[in-house]
Amino acid sequence: MSKSIAFGILKALGIILGVVVLCYFIHEVQSVIAYIAIAAVIALVGRPIVIFLRDTLKFPNKLAVVVVLLMVLLVFVGLIALFVPIIIQQSENLAQIDIDAFKKDLNVLNVQVREYLGVKQIDIIQGLRQTTFVQNFDLKVIPDFMNLLFGGLGTAFIGVFSIIFISFFLLKDSNLMLNSILVFSNYGEEERFKLVFNKIKILLSRYFVGLTLQLLVLFILYSILLMVFDVDNPIAIACICAFLNIVPYLGPVVAGVLMMMFVISSNLGADFSSIILPKLLYVLGGYLIAQLIDNFINQPLIFGKSVKSHPLEIFLVILIAGLLFNVIGMIVAIPTYTAIKVIAKEAFSEYKIVKNLTKDL
Repeated sequence: MSKSIAFGILKALGIILGVVVLCYFIHEVQSVIAYIAIAAVIALVGRPIVIFLRDTLKFPNKLAVVVVLLMVLLVFVGLIALFVPIIIQQSENLAQIDIDAFKKDLNVLNVQVREYLGVKQIDIIQGLRQTTFVQNFDLKVIPDFMNLLFGGLGTAFIGVFSIIFISFFLLKDSNLMLNSILVFSNYGEEERFKLVFNKIKILLSRYFVGLTLQLLVLFILYSILLMVFDVDNPIAIACICAFLNIVPYLGPVVAGVLMMMFVISSNLGADFSSIILPKLLYVLGGYLIAQLIDNFINQPLIFGKSVKSHPLEIFLVILIAGLLFNVIGMIVAIPTYTAIKVIAKEAFSEYKIVKNLTKDL
């Protein structure tokens, strides 16, 4: 009896030690896991294009994969080409800025807002000076920041190369990931694992393709809106605001606030009541229309048809994931929940709650 108790204690300690070691290992290789996850998303989105090029246009499989990866690289380079000139331009503007004129513009805007809203005037410059950040600012942080920036560029280059390299093999051999997962299956259960994996792959592929189209539509709508109202750098701002929508519910709010800030900065020095406020209201109205189009047309098509889940169900899952894992949880909530539903349907289909949640899968 004592031997069995001792064996049970040792077994429990071994399991705990194994879990601790596994968590430590995952923490140490989290960047590699992130590369694999991003490559898997690229493979899920690019796989339909590879199949189209290979089966319809009769491209060799390797050539089709290379074409898709070149398209991904072009998008990445295009984003860099979009933002780098803007950053350089803003740096030059900052170097040439007239500090006294900038202070005057800020205070003029402050006076106009105060008069329009009927609130007590606030000295913006004095308020900034009194903040803890400004009072404790150390010039040594600038070279540290530059070192961090160049180190980050090196890490980013390694990350991009790793993602493209992994994506190539995932796109080239659609069974590569499946064969890796089958290692964990018991003998005789391979077909069941294949069924679950293929169903998850199809659903997630539809979801990520739909999400890409959603962001593209928002980017086009935002670009048109900002161009119509003559906001500086409309393409870059539209790209940032559209990408923020990748975070459900919270992202559109942040994107809206950011867009309003860009509208104000583009018209700094103009009269608040006659120029800035009307433009803010027009842009806000256009932004809300774009969000209505997204919420009532784009999202039902993506969430309803791709992941086979009710909108209320999706909302609760995103809310819980956000409370548990913050913004990252909100981003990965839907694909993770979809995979869990498919697995639950195959493994626990006898339970009533599982039947109700997975009846549309």
